[in-house]
Amino acid sequence: MTAWFSGLFYLPRIFVYHTLSRDEKMNARFELMEKRLYYYLMHPSAALTIIFGAALIYFNPQIYLQASWMQIKLGLVLLLLVYHFYLSSLLRAFKNKQPFHSDRFYRWINEIPTVFLIIIVILVVVRPVV
Repeated sequence: MTAWFSGLFYLPRIFVYHTLSRDEKMNARFELMEKRLYYYLMHPSAALTIIFGAALIYFNPQIYLQASWMQIKLGLVLLLLVYHFYLSSLLRAFKNKQPFHSDRFYRWINEIPTVFLIIIVILVVVRPVV
C-alpha cells in the first residue's frame, strides 16, 4: 500500500516537471521515469494492495463487510483505482505528445491521493459507526 501511494504521489509530480520542460532530451527522460514508475512500481503494488485487502476480508467477512467504516474505505480504494487508471490516460497523452494540461492542473491532481490517504487512515484508526 505504501509503495502504491508513493507512486500515486510522485507520478503527477513528474508530470509537473515534464510539462515545464522544453528540452527534448529531458522529456524523453521524464517519459522513461513515468513509464517505469507506473508499470514497474504502481501496477504491482496496487495489485498486491488489492490482493492483501481481499485476503483480509476473506478471512474475516462477518467483521469487515458489516462495518460501515470498511464499506466507506472500500469505496475510497475503488475511487483511488479510478484515479490510478486516469493517471494511465495522462501517461499515454504525454507519450503520444498530445496536448495536455498545465502544470497547475497536475499540481492540483497531485493532492487527490493525500486527501484519500488521510480519510482512509482516520477511518481505519477511529472506525466510526456511521
